[in-house]
Amino acid sequence: MSFGQSSQNHTRADMYEEVRLWKNPRERERYDNMADVFSIITTLQALEKAYIKDVVEPAEYTKNCEKLLAKFTAAFRQIQGEFPQIEDFAHKYKLDCPAALLRIREGRPITVRDDRGNMGKAIAETVSLFINVMDKLKLNIRANDMLQTDVRELLDVINRMNIIPSSYIGREKIPKWLNTLTNMNAAEEITDDQARQFQMDLEICYNDFNRLLASNG
Repeated sequence: MSFGQSSQNHTRADMYEEVRLWKNPRERERYDNMADVFSIITTLQALEKAYIKDVVEPAEYTKNCEKLLAKFTAAFRQIQGEFPQIEDFAHKYKLDCPAALLRIREGRPITVRDDRGNMGKAIAETVSLFINVMDKLKLNIRANDMLQTDVRELLDVINRMNIIPSSYIGREKIPKWLNTLTNMNAAEEITDDQARQFQMDLEICYNDFNRLLASNG
């Protein structure tokens, strides 16, 4: 094989080598986070267009839109230091997704009405707080000052939503646990038995909350 042929073959091999955008794990994480946000926005744009064209049923649209908005909130938090507003990200990467950006700004599916501010945000906040407290208990976090704030906020946001009836079981169980925590010192911890009961009560309340949302949908 001549030198010219060898050089040509080597050049062709270089063309098929994987090109990496990152030089270290931190840069890779940065690109992964941006890819997550990009994917969520484009998916949300497609969902909005599908709903406008009556390709997707309202209930299915609402469920998927709420999931995407919740995922967006978590994903965008990872890149917000570089992109303070989602419009900054969309402009840099030339994203033509006006329907998705409008949905993100409103923070709720178009099928969910505003209710004393924004019902969509209230639902997302309630779900987030339920999961946060349950996760803390699963991680054996027992201290009052690590639990009380989330429990108080959970009860507050539930009380702001008029779609939650007075018969909702959480209106009985959550205030009882908040009262227990309020009567403890900041560093005082609930017992393992209390934590087990608290976890079960929260799961019951969370499941009932989801049933109420489904019945109102």
